[in-house]
Amino acid sequence: MEDRSRRIVESAVALAEEGGFEAVRLRDVASHAGVALGTLYRRFHSKEDLLLAALEMQIGKHEQLVERRPPRGATPLERLTSFFQVITRALCRRPHLARALIRAVATGEPELTQKVAAFHTRVEDLITRALRGTDGKTCGAATEDERALAYTLQLVWFASLVGWAGGLHGQAAVVAQTRRAAELMLKS
Repeated sequence: MEDRSRRIVESAVALAEEGGFEAVRLRDVASHAGVALGTLYRRFHSKEDLLLAALEMQIGKHEQLVERRPPRGATPLERLTSFFQVITRALCRRPHLARALIRAVATGEPELTQKVAAFHTRVEDLITRALRGTDGKTCGAATEDERALAYTLQLVWFASLVGWAGGLHGQAAVVAQTRRAAELMLKS
């Protein structure tokens, strides 16, 4: 991402951290980033587009972390649990931003479908790495069963995050629900 776009995204993150989704008004983001509103619109078509770019930056940081320190554990379930603890904690430690990002992912705007799909694919890849206990450099192509398990766990995790964002349960429940799903799927 070029410098100006990164500055715009970082400004959106700062505003979302302060006031959540509603605080990310494009005019305010442009002002905070020190760019013209037209410059922002040339790079990002909507608030959701901008927040998805922020999510892309976040997932990139997590991918680097996994490459340096793969999830620990002697079994696939232990590694998956470790992975979901770390990624959930990283996302939820800034709750206003997390809720804004979750809302952006769930937007349903057709023009953002590819970006949302790319996010989900990257999370599935991280789940596969945790399942295998690899850093990603030695991961290779996932099997059909690994892809199905990673896809399903990613759906459970995201649905549980939506529940967390709505105040239905705490962060620990997000991990516990995802762990239970993994446990059930690994038994079969």
